[in-house]
Amino acid sequence: MTLAHVTLALRLAVLVILMCAPARAHEIETGTGVVCDTRGQAERLAVLLEQDAQAAVMAVNAEARDPSACAIASVAYVRGAKAGTARSKAGTFEIVEILVVGVGTKAGMRPANPAVYFTLFKVEEQAA
Repeated sequence: MTLAHVTLALRLAVLVILMCAPARAHEIETGTGVVCDTRGQAERLAVLLEQDAQAAVMAVNAEARDPSACAIASVAYVRGAKAGTARSKAGTFEIVEILVVGVGTKAGMRPANPAVYFTLFKVEEQAA
C-alpha cells in the first residue's frame, strides 16, 4: 500500500466515524417571559422595558396595530440563534429566536404547533 492509499483510507475512516456519531437533541426549556412575532418588535420592547413589562407589551402592540404582536406567556421552547442585542435603561438584552413547542395553560404545559418567535434574555453585565 502506498502512502496515498493509507491517507485515503484514514480520511474515509474518519468520515464514517463522524457520520455515525449520534445527533444531539435540542434541549427544551420552559419559562415565562415575553414572546414577539418579529425581531423588530422584540427590539422595540427592550427599549420600552423598564418596570412595567405589560405596559411595554401594550405599547409595542399598539405601534404594530396588532393586539397579539407581543405577549407575556409561559412556554416550552428550543433556543435558536441570537438575532441581536438591545440596550435600554432596564439593561442589555439579547434578542433570541425561539421555537415554541408548548404553551402553559391552567391545566399545565400543553403541546403547541411549533412556531418561531423572538424573546429577550437579560445580559448580566459586570462592572470592570
